[in-house]
Amino acid sequence: MAKLLYRLAHAARRRRGTVLGIWLLVLAVAGIGALGFAGQTTNQFSIPGTESQQALDHLKDKLPQAAGASGRIVFAAPQGSTLAESQQAIDGVMAQVGRTGQVSGAFSPFVTKAISQDGRIGLAQVQFSVSPPEVKEETKTAIKDAVRSVSDSGIEVAYSQEIAGEMVAIGVTEGIGVVIAAIVLVLTFGSLVAAGLPLLTALVGVGIGIGGLYALTSVIDMSSTAPVLALMLGLAVGIDYALFIVHRHRKQVLGGMEVNESIARAIGTAGSAVFFAGLTVIIALVGLTVVGIPFLSVMGLAAAATVAIAVLVALTLVPAILGFVGDRIVSEKARARAAAPGQQEAFGYRWGRAVSRRPITALVLIVLSLGAIAIPAFSLEMGLPDDSTAPEGSPQQRANALVTEAFGPGFSGPLVVVADLPSGANPEQALGALAGRLGSVPDVTRVVPAGVSADRTTAVLQLIPSSGPSTEATKELVSRLRDLTGEIKAQTGSTIGVTGQTALNIDVSQKLSDALPTYLIVIVGLSLILLAIMFRSILVPIKATAGFLLTVAASIGAVVAIFQWGWLGDVFGLTHGSPIISFLPILMTGILFGLAMDYEVFLVSGMREAYVRGDTPREAVVDGLGHSARVVTAAALIMTAVFLGFVFSHDTVIKSMGFALAFGVMVDAFVVRMTLVPALMTLFGKAAWWYPRPLDRITPNVDVEGETLARHIGDQERHEKVPQPV
Repeated sequence: MAKLLYRLAHAARRRRGTVLGIWLLVLAVAGIGALGFAGQTTNQFSIPGTESQQALDHLKDKLPQAAGASGRIVFAAPQGSTLAESQQAIDGVMAQVGRTGQVSGAFSPFVTKAISQDGRIGLAQVQFSVSPPEVKEETKTAIKDAVRSVSDSGIEVAYSQEIAGEMVAIGVTEGIGVVIAAIVLVLTFGSLVAAGLPLLTALVGVGIGIGGLYALTSVIDMSSTAPVLALMLGLAVGIDYALFIVHRHRKQVLGGMEVNESIARAIGTAGSAVFFAGLTVIIALVGLTVVGIPFLSVMGLAAAATVAIAVLVALTLVPAILGFVGDRIVSEKARARAAAPGQQEAFGYRWGRAVSRRPITALVLIVLSLGAIAIPAFSLEMGLPDDSTAPEGSPQQRANALVTEAFGPGFSGPLVVVADLPSGANPEQALGALAGRLGSVPDVTRVVPAGVSADRTTAVLQLIPSSGPSTEATKELVSRLRDLTGEIKAQTGSTIGVTGQTALNIDVSQKLSDALPTYLIVIVGLSLILLAIMFRSILVPIKATAGFLLTVAASIGAVVAIFQWGWLGDVFGLTHGSPIISFLPILMTGILFGLAMDYEVFLVSGMREAYVRGDTPREAVVDGLGHSARVVTAAALIMTAVFLGFVFSHDTVIKSMGFALAFGVMVDAFVVRMTLVPALMTLFGKAAWWYPRPLDRITPNVDVEGETLARHIGDQERHEKVPQPV
């Protein structure tokens, strides 16, 4: 691998104009594709095969007009007034909404009788003829324009998510992380040229990745979170991978190596580590497809594609631009400092010696502290976003608050019951008997028949729970209704299925929760195999995986404490705690696995390089950490800064993702990789590099440390020095 990348770097440097032109052309094509073909993203989640999806599919067959998306418009009169004073205006507005494209029915609160006891708050229903992802932005805009006349008259108007249509957007605050990353790069390199190069190449890679994703939204159902996740990872790894290569190149040039040769060797050595580090991230993200959840698979593949582009940029565009930069990659001040005698020993060496002197103390302190942080993870509650978790003051949040105030929390997330009525029975009587039986189930507030199919064999009912959509009580109600299916059929003759957005969210959350152990097994297995191949060791992969599991546990614990329990809510702009987004634990596990292996590869490859060179095991630990600590520290700070930039997002989902990844990277880089790893490697001694001979014979030599490349270059130099016969 190292020799291949060495030759690739030489070719990219020699043909740097062509390489740069190709990447700029690809960037332009991606941008044009995004502008010309971008479709809509969605915040709706579903999984084929779940009970709620099966019931919804059945409803689409029998009552297609009732199977589309449904939204709510909430009207609230000022304190001391009632909606009756504006009835004519509200009825007129809802009639106009009913004539909007993609709307199959719009029902005023005076028609549905959904008006609070004091007459101040009313709930209108809008039934769409299409599923939630298919509702066009023009439709939502037309509805909001129609009701604007009522809001202008002093009536407060709020909408549910289906109408509000506020997708996750990339804003200015996300750029804060990039600014911090730039500052870290300048401090690391002391040169604007060297600092600007990783930022430039990362932005090229991210531009291509995000542009391509938005171009695909017209043909692929993609969650609104997927492009933001790809942006997070693309920026973070794009900057870090270029940083590792540029750092190696500068170090070699300062050591006296010729610039062009240094570019190729930096790609051959640090580039090999970048390749395998990127490969671990890609494998972790692609591995999300094994859990069989379509929207999660799309998110994983989208992020993996962006990381793959970042790796390609690092291995081809970075050497090309380094060729343009030439000697300017190192300033005269840097050369003078490197040549000055009496240089202070780097902090990494001092830290490595401190840890290796007391490895057991470091091990115990880390395990106890991370174990304590992980305790809240045992209280993890998962759910999907709904109007109750929307940002404070948003139309969705206001709609949820007004509905809860007027009618109770259950009205914010009604369940839909699809019933096959008994053959030969009177539909009205059968429907009445079923509604009565469902109404007697504990925690059911109201049951309202909502329609019967044209063939009079299938009915749909709206069931209002006593609790909100994200609560444990509603989850238990859905489970109870499904458990009662046989009993209800025996008593009423009707076969029921429970669906609706609330039930869909509950089923998706459960499927994700069930998939997490399987995914962990897959990821742990892959990490053991991949690291064994890279380092030809048994203990190194086991130690790396154990550290990764500690990182994940502590990260989930911190997320639960802040976003579910509400600790430090004021600091993070949270008004209340809520269940953790269902896909966050599994997504965080995959991403942190890949990033954790990044630092593992860079740190341990340095230790192995020193050990192979002849250092004792303890000296190899100190040397490896000393050589890598500065660049790994910079990389971790940059990645943390990029992720923290998303904590300032107004969207709770993005906020929690940004925090989880930022916290996980900080813990893994500074606590696990730079403290726990050297402590364990010191305790392992020579055993850290033991590898059974049978496995050694069948394991391919991937040469992460560049040993083969060094021998190859040495052989070439010796051959050139031998006098050739005349």
